[in-house]
Amino acid sequence: MANKEIPYKIYLSECEIPKQWYNVRADMKNKPAPLLNPGTLQPMTAEELSVVFCDELVKQELDNDNRYIDIPEEIQNFYKMYRPSPLVRAYCLEKKLQTPAKIYYKFEGNNTSGSHKLNSAIAQAYYAKKQGLKGVTTETGAGQWGTALSMACSYFDIDCKVYMVKVSYEQKPFRREVMRTYGASVTPSPSMTTEVGKKILSLHPNTTGSLGCAISEAVEVATTTEGYRYVLGSVLNQVLLHQSIIGLETKAALDKYGIKPDIIIGCAGGGSNLGGLISPFMGEKLRGEADYRFIAVEPASCPSFTRGKFAYDFCDTGMVCPLSKMYTLGSGFIPSANHAGGLRYHGMSSTLSQLYADGLMEATSVEQTAVFEAAELFARVEGILPAPESSHAIRVAIDEAVKCKEAGEEKTILFGLTGTGYFDMVAYEKFNNGEMTDYIPTDADLQVGFDGIPKFPGNMV
Repeated sequence: MANKEIPYKIYLSECEIPKQWYNVRADMKNKPAPLLNPGTLQPMTAEELSVVFCDELVKQELDNDNRYIDIPEEIQNFYKMYRPSPLVRAYCLEKKLQTPAKIYYKFEGNNTSGSHKLNSAIAQAYYAKKQGLKGVTTETGAGQWGTALSMACSYFDIDCKVYMVKVSYEQKPFRREVMRTYGASVTPSPSMTTEVGKKILSLHPNTTGSLGCAISEAVEVATTTEGYRYVLGSVLNQVLLHQSIIGLETKAALDKYGIKPDIIIGCAGGGSNLGGLISPFMGEKLRGEADYRFIAVEPASCPSFTRGKFAYDFCDTGMVCPLSKMYTLGSGFIPSANHAGGLRYHGMSSTLSQLYADGLMEATSVEQTAVFEAAELFARVEGILPAPESSHAIRVAIDEAVKCKEAGEEKTILFGLTGTGYFDMVAYEKFNNGEMTDYIPTDADLQVGFDGIPKFPGNMV
């Protein structure tokens, strides 16, 4: 089938949707470092984590051994509402670029929440409902995760409290209203509704917020409200597990036509999309069965991989969460309010961080205006208005395709299109009006965040 004409869209049948998630940690020689209790600096136990997270999700978070984990039937049935998602051959983009490269993208925007985040949201809401909880709390940056979780909680009839980064709350009112339409309460963070929010505002009264701030508030509410737990849309091992559905579907679709990608590209903020897309391909690389070039793309304004430190750090600005060993800019790092997309988190998934540290993938950062140039080119030739987050991957996919043209190389490029950008029109407006600028933090800017990374024996900063 390798010589067969490739259709614009490759779909799996409903019965081909994976029935198990893939846990890449099972194939990693160097496992991600464990979460540490910030008080004792000892690995967090399941009992300690269950105060914050749902019991079943704690098991998934700590599982380094089981390669495949069954997807419950109720979650499978929900997936069928919008999965399988299409794998698209970007013929029009290839023609526009006049490149010999073949470009594919996995499109995760074909659901009401508008992004890949629903893959984990429905799983986490399911486990919360199964445990008999009243509701969950969470944070959201650009709003994709909060939208997905509010939809999932509505489906399972549990309460959803969302703390939304203040700058996004103000920039993206319609994303906020979708959450409220699904029944969620949405609070701009930092706020005066929590003790940690009050503390952050007293120290930084004019702050535009960060995911680290919002996480602190959501965790506080979850741990002080009976019948609630905290859920997270990225970074955690459990989230990468749920998002592996993306890569598993992608690989199955490519295998149908005998296609093997040379380069796999994903945007990187906390790691949910990137980790989900690359997981089964990375598994092959880890097992020595195949080789791929993986590229993580992050914003130059929040460069965790490319300029961060690989060290134990707090997952939140309020320093109430466990310590995670990851590439980090420091939990106190506040990204520029000018940054139009998500991808604002100060750290990166511990799983992806270990893979990066081991040299199994590479990373690059791109500036905001270049991202929106790529987004508009893509929209004009492929007919989809991409989310700013996804457009980071589009930027590098275009750059790699141009390199193929210059070198006369016929490579196959795959990237993840995480969702649509219809709630991001303020950012597109600023770009079209010439009002968007690029912000790259100086070494001095970053040092402020690095200075806050915990210092203890063995934690090299």
